Amino acid sequence: MSNIKTCPDCRDYTLKDECQKCGAGVVSPHPPRFSPEDRYGKYRRKLKKITKEGA
Repeated sequence: MSNIKTCPDCRDYTLKDECQKCGAGVVSPHPPRFSPEDRYGKYRRKLKKITKEGA
């Protein structure tokens, strides 16, 4: 498994825990794994629907 991360601000990829260009925190660029027993899927879908209506 790769340890590559991306900066949400400047979209730069890095292996560090902090962006080298802007100093912001980095996150994993990969989506979470799919699971049929997703306990929080209902809440994520509800949040997505709410944010989509507000936009």
